[in-house]
Formats: sequence, C-alpha cells, structure tokens
Amino acid sequence: MRILLIEDNESIILGLDYLLRNEEYEVDAAKTIVQARELLETGNYDLILLDVALPDGDGFTFCKTLRERWQIPIIFLTAREEETDVVKGFDLGADDYIIKPFRNRELLSRIKNVLRRAGKGNTVLQCGGVVLDTQTGKVTVSGTEVSFTKLEYKILCSMMSYPGKLFTRNEILSDIWDVSGNFVNDNTLSVTMKRIREKLGDTEGNLIKTVRGMGYRMERCSMEK
Repeated sequence: MRILLIEDNESIILGLDYLLRNEEYEVDAAKTIVQARELLETGNYDLILLDVALPDGDGFTFCKTLRERWQIPIIFLTAREEETDVVKGFDLGADDYIIKPFRNRELLSRIKNVLRRAGKGNTVLQCGGVVLDTQTGKVTVSGTEVSFTKLEYKILCSMMSYPGKLFTRNEILSDIWDVSGNFVNDNTLSVTMKRIREKLGDTEGNLIKTVRGMGYRMERCSMEK
C-alpha cells in the first residue's frame, strides 16, 4: 500500500514516515501542493494524508480538486478542530478527519478502516455464505460471484467489516455517499438496502437484520487475513 503524505512540518513527516513504514506502507511526502500534484501524476497511491495549512494553499481547496480527478481515499490530518472545519472536510469528500495531536495506534486503525472501506485492504470478510474479498473487490454468494454497484459494495463492505454493530440510518447517510460525492437520501438508502438483500438472497432479513426505528446490523461474520 502506498500513502501520499501532504504535510509541511518536518518533524511530523519524519515521525509518520517511521510509523507507517514499520507497518509496511510505502510513503512519499510532499511539503507543498505543487509537489503533491507532481507525485500524483507519476505514482499510484492507495491513500492520501492531507494537512489543511500548507505553504502554497489550503488542504480544503486541494481536496476539492483531488475529488474532481482522483478517487483516492483522503484523510485530513490537521490541527483545525472546529466543528465547521470537520464538517467542511467531510462535505468536500474526505473519508476521515483526524485532529492533531493524534495517537499513533488510533491513526493506524483509522487508516486500515478507510482502506478496507475502499476495498484496498487484504482482508477476506465472510458472513454466512457471503464472501467479500477486499483485495479484488469480488463478492460471492454461495460460491457464485455477484455484481454490486459501487455504492452497494461500499455499504456492504462497511457492514461486513463490523459484524454485530448497529448501523443507524443517520450514520449510514452521513458516512456513505455515492462515488460522485452526491448525497444519499433516506429513500435512496432504503432502495439500496433492498437491492443488497436481494443480491445476497437475504429477502427474509436473516443476514442483514433490521432494527426497527434504528437501522441495520450484519450477522454471522468472520475475517481472514
């Protein structure tokens, strides 16, 4: 996995480079937006860690530019902790927003979660007869490969990554948006969940449980590395 770190603080760059390389990530660092653009043109990255305050511009504006051209997962890593900034980051298409100073283990965990949701991890998720391979993006149901839209896959991957967790409708609506960055409304979510169940052969709701008045929960899951 290759990570592009866009950060101008040398001590943070050195610390994150050491931390991430110990976890077997490849790391390239850019101190400016200009350098980041050059690296993006020549390299394939699985994740971007993006500061807001940069010498030649702000990370919010650059995030919007990134989303117009690339579909690389983005995590803001910044000292900007105001609620309006956090909301703005997510509205611009960020996959997560982490406030400095951060705890190393928490950062690594959230990186892994973002990569898993994007289908870039190396984990095989299994729930009953449903197997989701995040490395290849393939989903099989009772041994037969089934095609899912990107939005359906994103929701299914999130739920299978956290077996037994209750996903409220509001949580899904706020955390999951379609691949174009458009808002997913409540009616769209209902239709999408119905289609996911149909493709899983789960019309009775035994695999994806509906918790009335609250949301959904995935049952009988396991993970294999």
